[in-house]
Amino acid sequence: MAIDRGDTPPADRLRPPGLGLLLAEARGIFEFNASLLLSPLLMRAPRGDGHPVLLLPGFLASDLSMAPMRRYLRELGYDAHAWRMGRNLGGVARMRIALRDRLAEIHAATGRKVSIVGWSLGGVYARDLALQAPDMVRYVVTLGSPFASDVRATNATRLYEALSGEGADDDPELRAAIAGDLPVPATSIYSRTDGIVNWRTCLLRPSDTAENIEVHLASHIGLGVNPAALWAVADRLAQPEGEFRQFDRSGPFAIAYAPPENAQS
Repeated sequence: MAIDRGDTPPADRLRPPGLGLLLAEARGIFEFNASLLLSPLLMRAPRGDGHPVLLLPGFLASDLSMAPMRRYLRELGYDAHAWRMGRNLGGVARMRIALRDRLAEIHAATGRKVSIVGWSLGGVYARDLALQAPDMVRYVVTLGSPFASDVRATNATRLYEALSGEGADDDPELRAAIAGDLPVPATSIYSRTDGIVNWRTCLLRPSDTAENIEVHLASHIGLGVNPAALWAVADRLAQPEGEFRQFDRSGPFAIAYAPPENAQS
């Protein structure tokens, strides 16, 4: 079945994850503990080439939430950067200039293209940055980011709209662009057991430079510290600039990944 990435008719709108999955989000602490326990395995991931990586937190989160991933990427040899904008209170349109300025700052300081890893709403920002400044962006990785199909199908939509002052559907043209093909390689990492975001809103259109990676049993709040997700992020960022290969699911966390065709159903 092809991925439906267009506007969803009102009668068939996607629904946010149910109460059971929402309550199960507490398991995120176990995902973090699993990463600590499996750190020797995680350090066997491909080494980085020192290029800069900007990490963008999710809605209501701050740089603290991305600290474990920043530390992990630095240990692998990347030049990992925080976003330095405090708590993420939302606003895709409102944050565009500040985010582009931060990207330009890192690009100018390093003289290299910047990979961007965004968790949840941070991934929506990341995709928008790639559209704005493809000359400064090397790669985009999103984690549980609701950028496609019916983006209102999350358990955080009303709070996002209240705090950001923006409606999820305020700018259909911008939303369609973010959901579309990017001018740089992109990977979307997601889980069908996400309790905040309907997993179908995380699906990009697979191509020669874009792919979806499903992580079994991951939570939304644990996706950025989930060991299988961390391995996938590191593996994707290790690709030489200008090259792209599909993710190899045969590594040490192979059991945690769904076959690629699962994203189509």
